[in-house]
Amino acid sequence: MKHVYFMPGMAASSLIFENIKLPESDFTIHHLEWIVPQKKESLTSYVSKLAKLVIHEKPILIGVSFGGIIVQEMAKQIAVEKLILISTVKSNREFPRRIRFSKTTGLHKIFPTSLIQSFELWSKYSFGISSHKIALYKKYLSVNSSIYLDWALDVIVNWEQEDSFPGLIHIHGDEDPIFPIKYINDCIIVPGGTHIMIVNRYRWFNEHLPELISS
Repeated sequence: MKHVYFMPGMAASSLIFENIKLPESDFTIHHLEWIVPQKKESLTSYVSKLAKLVIHEKPILIGVSFGGIIVQEMAKQIAVEKLILISTVKSNREFPRRIRFSKTTGLHKIFPTSLIQSFELWSKYSFGISSHKIALYKKYLSVNSSIYLDWALDVIVNWEQEDSFPGLIHIHGDEDPIFPIKYINDCIIVPGGTHIMIVNRYRWFNEHLPELISS
């Protein structure tokens, strides 16, 4: 039996995986949830708290978006059998220009997260996701704490990983507006897949994940 831990995207709950099904004879699914960090808490410290919730040896870790960064950091602290990334980046070299610009200018530090109370408004304001796609995603909001959002944005912008984790599997949509495919290398491309394809393209994952996990 393989134990598969799923980490959701930024501010989202594990409900984004509600339609992901794996054969119960071979896999046991576990869901991780975000916790509100301490102010200015280091990424290493935060990840160590989440890692304590992984109770099985050599699990499979699957992370979406910011959750993909988290599981990569987790794999630096615990032994894993496999690392699977969805709609995310393998290193800061795959960041789009706007994130690199924010790191240089510190623009993200003046982002008014404390004024934004809904995932819909926050997503539209920060990343320009179209409203009809946000409608599919907004019900999955888990955390709208300004402490969390400020911390998460700063962690993403200042992520120091320059080389990709060896042996991982990266699944990415060719219509992802957050992490455009033109910046992504060595990935399995999902045609027509957007940043929220874990929600609206779940059938693709149900068909392909079992084989990818076991390969």
